[in-house]
Amino acid sequence: MRVVFCGTPEFGIPALRRLLADSDYHVVGVITQPDRPRGRGMAAGESLVKKLASQARLEIFQPEKIRAPESQAWLEAKSPDVIVLIAYGQIIPARLLTIPRLGWINLHASLLPKYRGAAPVAWAIANGEMRTGITTMQIDAGMDTGPLLLRLEMEIKPEESAPELSARMAEAGAPLVVETLQGLERGTLLAQPQDHSQATYAPLLKREDGRILWTLTAQQIYNRCRGFEPWPGTFAEFRGLRLRLWGRPRPRERAPEDASAPGTLRRFGSALLAACGDSTWLEITDLQPEARKRMTAVEFLAGARLAPGERLT
Repeated sequence: MRVVFCGTPEFGIPALRRLLADSDYHVVGVITQPDRPRGRGMAAGESLVKKLASQARLEIFQPEKIRAPESQAWLEAKSPDVIVLIAYGQIIPARLLTIPRLGWINLHASLLPKYRGAAPVAWAIANGEMRTGITTMQIDAGMDTGPLLLRLEMEIKPEESAPELSARMAEAGAPLVVETLQGLERGTLLAQPQDHSQATYAPLLKREDGRILWTLTAQQIYNRCRGFEPWPGTFAEFRGLRLRLWGRPRPRERAPEDASAPGTLRRFGSALLAACGDSTWLEITDLQPEARKRMTAVEFLAGARLAPGERLT
């Protein structure tokens, strides 16, 4: 089977490796996003998919816009039987969808139709979901609206961060992609339309999504700490300075019994606590002031000299 692989970040790497290792598939080319400035020096950096494709000596195509006319010409020249798309980062125009005989197959990091969009892993964790999964689907002209093929349900572990869950999903997705391609080739896999009335959305993360609302419960804030790792993180302001925060809910039996205004900081034994909604407390474990290194709560307390009633805003 002639395969074009279309993807950009690390999430697509296990599936691409699996296709390269399987003699039933011939990866005839890779489409990935153009090199973008990365790191402190903002030097042009290659995507992880491009690096793997280069190592495998595959032909690489990096259009600025996939809808450009040269994209159609490049794809038609490759004569793919199928195009596997995983976290590419652009919407595919309808005129390209009919080029491969088996269509475009997407691996999406949610149990569609829930969490359509760019950040399904982050929002599932941030919203306190206990289960999620991965889905293969046929791409249509909409955003994650195409017919469903296969799915695999997965647990979200209580302390799991977005990068950790994403890595597990990526590894589990590789065999699911192969199983999907096998079923399509044999004609044993039939696509099922999505129930659009059940759709929810996971929009691209913005910087302000990480701002902590202290009226939320400690568990809800902790969910956002896990879901918004590594970016945008979770942050608040203290004495006019932005602090990035890491923490976990403090069990009620090990927290102050008196209520404090949301955001109030309190030293409790050796721990640094912040008051949250519903009389819950977040134990802050680490902090990072703007333009400074990350520090532990113990290090922060040693230098901050908290005054009674001081708050994070």
